[in-house]
Amino acid sequence: MTTDTDPLIVEQRGTVRWLLLNRPERRNALDITLVEALDKQITSAEADPGTAVIAVAGNGPSFCAGGDFHQFLELDERGDNPVDFLADVSACFSRIAASPKPWVAVLHGHAVAGGLELALACDVVVAADTTLIGDGHVKQRLVPAGGSSVRLPGAVGRGLSRWLLLTGELLPATAFAHTGWIHAIVPEADLEATATRVCHQLADRNSPAQQRLKTLLHRIDGAAPEHALREELATFADNWSASSVADALRAFLAPRTTKADTK
Repeated sequence: MTTDTDPLIVEQRGTVRWLLLNRPERRNALDITLVEALDKQITSAEADPGTAVIAVAGNGPSFCAGGDFHQFLELDERGDNPVDFLADVSACFSRIAASPKPWVAVLHGHAVAGGLELALACDVVVAADTTLIGDGHVKQRLVPAGGSSVRLPGAVGRGLSRWLLLTGELLPATAFAHTGWIHAIVPEADLEATATRVCHQLADRNSPAQQRLKTLLHRIDGAAPEHALREELATFADNWSASSVADALRAFLAPRTTKADTK
């Protein structure tokens, strides 16, 4: 059980597990304790048959404003390079991207730098229309280390991603509407209800097929078409033999067949 003082609040709402980033005084900036808690929840949610979808949101004024600069400086003062911490952040986000269960990012306030990178690792993004979104690293003379230089071009396109990465500019969620990356952009008052509906739609399709498809999509991301097509066929074959798909299809077609026979 988590409490209101934990860096990550966990709420199980039916088959949807909600993870609430809970460092509001720092706009949910990522530090070691928060990243460790998030990483543990990836393991827990994936192992739980009662969890079909994971939603990640932020408590307080923002979703996530990126890495905690205080953490960076504390590491530097000890003579440690922050790259080791950022390697853990990158690995955590890569686990989310590779997870067989769908992840939904619920954005409000700010989704910047590490916050953007967390959202990019998720499968579906829902955002309040006033959310400010961007990479922001170069504003602090930093470069990305949690995946934005890799995942952002595929999400929003080469031109916009280059602009965001090279200028650090933050744009409102509405500026991303044409990209298709954000599934729903709504007034903040409607954000939780919209996110809940989206999560339930995903949860309604929870099955071994959905999980195999999610894994396939991650595995072929950026792959050459010939390789991706082979992987797709192999996943179909695996799913057909392991999931009693034929029986499910017979059940689906049975009422139609009976109705046709009675005409």
